[in-house]
This record gives sequence, C-alpha cells and structure tokens, in this order.
Amino acid sequence: MKDYLIKALGYNGQVRAYAVTTTETVGEAQHNHQTWPTASAALGRTLTVGLMLGAMLKGDEKLTIKIEGGGPLGAILVDANAKGEVRGYVTNPQTHIDLNEQGKLDVSGVVGKDGMLTIAKDIGMKDYFTSQVPLVSGEIGEDFTYYLATSEQVPSSVGAGVLVNPDNSIQAAGGFIIQMLPGATEETIINIEERLKTIAPISTMIQQGLTPEEIMENILGKDNLQILEKMSVHFRCPCSRERISDALISLGKDEIKDIIETEGKAEAQCHFCNEKYNFSKEELEELGKQL
Repeated sequence: MKDYLIKALGYNGQVRAYAVTTTETVGEAQHNHQTWPTASAALGRTLTVGLMLGAMLKGDEKLTIKIEGGGPLGAILVDANAKGEVRGYVTNPQTHIDLNEQGKLDVSGVVGKDGMLTIAKDIGMKDYFTSQVPLVSGEIGEDFTYYLATSEQVPSSVGAGVLVNPDNSIQAAGGFIIQMLPGATEETIINIEERLKTIAPISTMIQQGLTPEEIMENILGKDNLQILEKMSVHFRCPCSRERISDALISLGKDEIKDIIETEGKAEAQCHFCNEKYNFSKEELEELGKQL
C-alpha cells in the first residue's frame, strides 16, 4: 500500500482529524541514512507528524521541525510542506539503546527530555513564524500533543509509531492527529478519550493492514467520520547538482580558487538525503568563470 494521508471531520464538525501511513516514506529515510532501530523510530515518528502538520498548511507554505533533547541521538530536523512532501535526518543515525521497561524501542532514551521542540513556519511572509516548547517526554507524540495545546491553543491528541524489522528495514509506520474544534461537547471529548484508551498502537494497526480511513474509524467511529481529502505523501529532497553549483558559486571566486589549489576537487553531501555531489577541478574552474 502506497503511503497516503487523509483529512477528516468528526462528530458533525466538532473534531478535525488526520491519519497517515508512512511505511515507505520512513523506509526511504532509513535507507538513505542507514539509521539503527531506535534512531529510525525517533526520525520516523517526527517525519510522520511533520507530514500531518504540513497537511494543515496551504499552497507553497512549509515548516521545519527541530527537536533537541540532549540525548545521544542529537538533533532531529524535518522539513515538510502542504504537498505531502517531507525530508529529515538525525545527527547520529547509528544510535540504538536497549529496549525500555515495556519492551519497546526507547525513543525517549535516545532523544532525551532536557530540551526543546521548535517549529518554524514559512507562510510566505518576510519572517518565519517560530514557536518553541520544552519537551515533555521525548517520545515525540506526547511532545507534539503538548506543542499543539500550548503554542496553537488547540486541544489535540497525537499518535505516531514505527515498527522496525530485524534487518533494520521499516515494517510499519504511521500516525494520527485528533483536534477538538470550538464547540466540541464534553460528551464528544469523553467518547474520543475512551476510544483512544482502547485502540491498538498505531504502528500495530498499520502492521495489520489498516488504512488511514480504518484507523480513523477506530478512533472516531464509522458513523462519526467525514473524509474531506486524500493525498499521497512521500520522502522528497529538492537538492540537486544545480543547487549545489549555485552554492559553490556563492562562495566567491577566491574561495573556489582556494579549493582548486588545496583540494583539486570538491564534494558536497546533502544532510537530508545523503546524496553526494562531486565536482572535478575542471568543473570548479568552469564555475569560477561564471563570476
């Protein structure tokens, strides 16, 4: 099943909801960065939530998520947009520790809890809209739940999960966001809270083959669900040889000349997708001629 996301309303417009499958998307990130299991879970959860937050944007708007919790994983950085595109990386991809007390991947242990979750939104204005909250658990889902409630004043529940195969590939990944809109009744809130207590973990539902629609039916109830939109999602990095060339040109003639004299070539690597771009001495000289 190809990864995709749904936008929905529930309980006659009292609830806004998103659900997404990201197994292929997280799998590509894992392949690109060769992440180990716990690092895969941390990055995969953040990519998953990033896609859903991106789906809340419009047009060419985009956002950047940065999580720094002081753990051995280092920083998590994710870019997402309104078109279902996401990319991301972690500082130390080969990070893995023992399972936690529940026998699950210890995401909090590698992320850390002593730090901040920062989201910067590019909505076409001169300056980015940036909001920052302290991490509450390092488990990702709970941290985004706190962010939405405090920074955006929208009571929300965020779930994101990743299952990793023994060979480090991704078995299942996905997530959901449930948001209470103005006018949501106490009865509706209680019903959803009770359902959230009884559903299987999101990664388990995806492993069992449930679609985003079926996941949302489990949370809201089939009769309380109105699907608004369905969109494909995927890992996409806009880096290119042309962009790297422009970056080298921006260094200036003297810097390019220095690279030629000291290294005789140049290699640039994209942090987000790990793609490498090599430039020979002759290619650098051609770039220098453009200045």
